[in-house]
Amino acid sequence: MGRFLQMTGLAIGLAGLVLQFCISIPASMEAGRSLLGSIVFVFSFFTILTNIGAVLVYASLLSPAGYAWLPAFAGTRIRAGVAVSIALVFIIYAAVLAQLWQPQGLFLLCDVLLHYVTPVLFVLWWLTSGADGRTRWSDISWWVLYPVAYLIYALMRAPFAGEVPYPFLDVARNGPASVAISAAAITGLFLVLCVVAVLADHNIARTRLLSVR
Repeated sequence: MGRFLQMTGLAIGLAGLVLQFCISIPASMEAGRSLLGSIVFVFSFFTILTNIGAVLVYASLLSPAGYAWLPAFAGTRIRAGVAVSIALVFIIYAAVLAQLWQPQGLFLLCDVLLHYVTPVLFVLWWLTSGADGRTRWSDISWWVLYPVAYLIYALMRAPFAGEVPYPFLDVARNGPASVAISAAAITGLFLVLCVVAVLADHNIARTRLLSVR
């Protein structure tokens, strides 16, 4: 099951990302951005970056040689951190962002693949094969650096680009207090997911050990 989920997740993740780039960059250029600006725009979404991380985790574990190819993404703690991040993608999109637009055609397909299918597949894969009981509570302080660094990037880019990837990060429209509250709430949710991930990792490892005995 773990191998099946890994290969399926890799195939769907790659397909979703390639399709997203193929349709988003031309659409972005039609909206007035340059080619470089369009590429930066696409890579400015937490969803895209996190799905890339998931694909890199899958790819790094395809064979023993994968550990030499992408050692950082093959690590057990990185796997857990990506699982937390991509679970956040699913929750925030389903709870907040999905109601803000109505994608059609290929955009709808990408929407479903990258916000729903790939997160579910990755979390299922992690629960069945990626978790091994080696995460530590101290890992949370490393995992949280990713969304915090992303938040800093998005807010610093906004005045120069005149846009934000997500509406709840729009200081010009919502005000700094509203953005601070949204950021704090999402960070709090991320930390809760981190705690759940560590507990799940330890419990899964304990269950496997008992089943072996």
